[in-house]
Amino acid sequence: MKILVVMGSKSDSRVAEKVTSVLDEFGVEYDVEIASAHRNPKKVEELAKKNYEVFIAIAGLSAALPGVIASHTIKPVIGVPVSAKLGGIDALISMAQLPPGVPVATVGIDNGKNAALLAIEILALKDEELRKKLEEYKKKLRG
Repeated sequence: MKILVVMGSKSDSRVAEKVTSVLDEFGVEYDVEIASAHRNPKKVEELAKKNYEVFIAIAGLSAALPGVIASHTIKPVIGVPVSAKLGGIDALISMAQLPPGVPVATVGIDNGKNAALLAIEILALKDEELRKKLEEYKKKLRG
């Protein structure tokens, strides 16, 4: 598998669907899991140690999930803040302000599409076919 999409709770599924629809469009392999950094930290740790190339972590509120995953892997982690409370600003700040040494790439609030595209860009560094699909996608954006 290439990408693991992890939701902090089932209520994050509307954002996860934005991620998976883009990954499907590009034909990228992925799995989806639900694992709360607060309610089930052992499961999050186990998931972070699996052999995925990129992790996409979707979480709201205190949004600890991406940072916890990043603390257990050397693979890229992309955080997607969810607008659960405070318009998602709380989750955005939680992800963007992680301590030095625990980087998480963070996209905009509820922006699962950009998280998927960033993950695809990372994979395209080593995958020529994926790089070509991404180039075509970007060409279409330019009109």
